[in-house]
Amino acid sequence: MSISLPRTTPESAGIPSAAILAFVEASERAGCDLHSFMLVRHGRAIAEGWWAPYAPDRPHMLFSLSKSFTSTAIGLAIAEGRLTLDDPVISFFPEDLPRRLGQQWPAVRVRHLLSMSTGHLKDTLERTQRLRHTHWVKSILEQAVRREPGTHFVYNNGASYLLAAIIRQVTGMNVREYLLPRLFEPLGIAEPTWETCPRGINCGGWGLSLKTEDIARFGQLYLQKGLWNGVRLLPEAWIEAATSVQIANGDDPNSDWAQGYGFQFWRCRHGAYRGDGAFGQFCVVMPTQDAVLAMTGGMADMQRPLNLVWELLLPAFTTTALPEDTAAQAQLTAKLAALAHEPQAGAPDSPLAAAVSGRRYTLEANPLGLETLTCAFEGDLSRLSFCDQGGRHEIETAYGAWQYGQAALLPDLKQLQPAAASGAWTAPDTFTAQLWYYETPFCVTLTCHFEGEQVTCASKVNVAFGPTEGPALVGHRL
Repeated sequence: MSISLPRTTPESAGIPSAAILAFVEASERAGCDLHSFMLVRHGRAIAEGWWAPYAPDRPHMLFSLSKSFTSTAIGLAIAEGRLTLDDPVISFFPEDLPRRLGQQWPAVRVRHLLSMSTGHLKDTLERTQRLRHTHWVKSILEQAVRREPGTHFVYNNGASYLLAAIIRQVTGMNVREYLLPRLFEPLGIAEPTWETCPRGINCGGWGLSLKTEDIARFGQLYLQKGLWNGVRLLPEAWIEAATSVQIANGDDPNSDWAQGYGFQFWRCRHGAYRGDGAFGQFCVVMPTQDAVLAMTGGMADMQRPLNLVWELLLPAFTTTALPEDTAAQAQLTAKLAALAHEPQAGAPDSPLAAAVSGRRYTLEANPLGLETLTCAFEGDLSRLSFCDQGGRHEIETAYGAWQYGQAALLPDLKQLQPAAASGAWTAPDTFTAQLWYYETPFCVTLTCHFEGEQVTCASKVNVAFGPTEGPALVGHRL
């Protein structure tokens, strides 16, 4: 039984290679910062690419694209008779109810969690995490429902988390474990990982990491109305409900975030729908075109790549196969093979390098708790070593290439992530390191400026939920 998507040429699937090339080039010019994409039509992958150091065999954080997988788990549990859309949410958590339960909570049903229409005025998980509650279910149930459930759309990560908690209640399994034999394994999705809350429940609304082709297969399953290799994995009726408008969420005709919301799926313009996650994680399903587009990225403006899809790809789809265009195919193939984030630009050396190499600097008090910094420069390799009470945190970089290893994902120094790093002297007194955490959307740039007996280390991340610039670290030579 075939699991990987078959491959074919764009022209045989009815889209010119030149149109796909135009989309890729336009996304780069527009600064979309795509990390990968895979375009599937008629069940076959017709174009795919990864911007190095991102690669096809590496998973990528999906953020809120995880919600569509949690929704799928609910659909499967309903099909198995474990719950219904109209079950009261509080019925699943009798031991976690607050002493004073708001009068609207009994009216909140499973369907309201799915459609982000619980009646809350804001995301219930923001308060939970801000106050560092360890029992997320109790914390969410303590927050009052202000509007009639089913009447008001508010994007609510707490609603998605409760869906995951319900799966745990009715199956005895986390969403990940529940989906393994029912979804992940049939689709050939190997070893998916999913973050958990302090009580060990999958976060539901985020935390899943998958490869790009995994995303594409998931979209293809939905496009095929739940059938995979002739076997029904999902009920067609569930897919129809989950991807249809369940509640209005705006009236801007030019926004793909105002076309209606389903059951943890967004409706798009042009009759399409999608799951998506922060910073450019997309699974776009285009039923009219019989196409799926999977994308990962690290962008602040997520509307930009969708605009390019509608502008450059959508009009290029034809209803029949096109004559093979070997010249255009060769251009596209060459472009896709060369996709890359360029290593840090600059000089390989500096007259100052020998004087500061190996010197240890004592850092002034800082929010990260870092105490010392040592920089070592040896030919094309460099090493930045930060120390705190927990030990040493090292970043190794290469000049003109990527040095692969692991590095802490600032500001959480305990969270090691696979990283590719490059470094260069961007001025005679300034060394800059670029770190791509290539299983995440994040790229951190560290800039070390040396002046006399002092070093100042600044950090900046490409995208973030908060500030993109970290605190400046100031060190003095011992």
